[in-house]
Amino acid sequence: MSSPLALVLAVVLVGYLTVAGPLLGRHTYDKLARTRDQDPTAYRRMVTFWSAELWTLAAVALLIVAVEPDLDFTDIGLVIKESPDEALGMIVGFLVAAAAGVLVFRRLAAKGKSLPGQQAVTHLLPRTAVERWYAAGLSVTAGITEEIVYRGLLIAVGTGALGLSKEVAACCALAVFAAGHLYQGRRGMFMVTLAGFGLTVLYLRTGSLLMPILLHALIDLRGLLFTPQPRRELVGNPG
Repeated sequence: MSSPLALVLAVVLVGYLTVAGPLLGRHTYDKLARTRDQDPTAYRRMVTFWSAELWTLAAVALLIVAVEPDLDFTDIGLVIKESPDEALGMIVGFLVAAAAGVLVFRRLAAKGKSLPGQQAVTHLLPRTAVERWYAAGLSVTAGITEEIVYRGLLIAVGTGALGLSKEVAACCALAVFAAGHLYQGRRGMFMVTLAGFGLTVLYLRTGSLLMPILLHALIDLRGLLFTPQPRRELVGNPG
């Protein structure tokens, strides 16, 4: 990087994403697990904090691009390369697949079976109508900001500043992305890695964050709002 300010910001950002962010995320999630039943505002406070954190990280990422002469917004995927018909077709295809998945999930939930990775985010599942709005906001926020930071900026920094190949930079970015979900435990991080791998491949193939952002938001919306909990869990967590 030719800009000292951009270099400093990038080092701070990567350090936060690698160490401080994962530890803080696990701490706040564990605190929610301990206090949610006693404090009806705990869920809204944590979601608000996480959303603010994500938008701050995205703002720092965009600032790095703005002050670094060797980077522009195209380099981090903020460009539309898909034709409208192609983008619409991909969205419709995903929605059809997601709808089919929800039907399968409902059958599993009716039998009292948890879905892969669902236990890892139990306390992120909303219990009231107000919490559902907060969960929806967090899902959209994560879809936009995490793709800009983890897919767009980190891969660009890896290839530009560190001289890594695009594939190696993408793998490093994916590892940092998985670490950011430390609060979900090993099983949850494995599922996050699988989802992140798919989004990374999509980004590398298209060169645009448009579809990864849309799919990421839809995946999170499905996970928090449209995936029913097993009946035995609903008995213990009345809404």
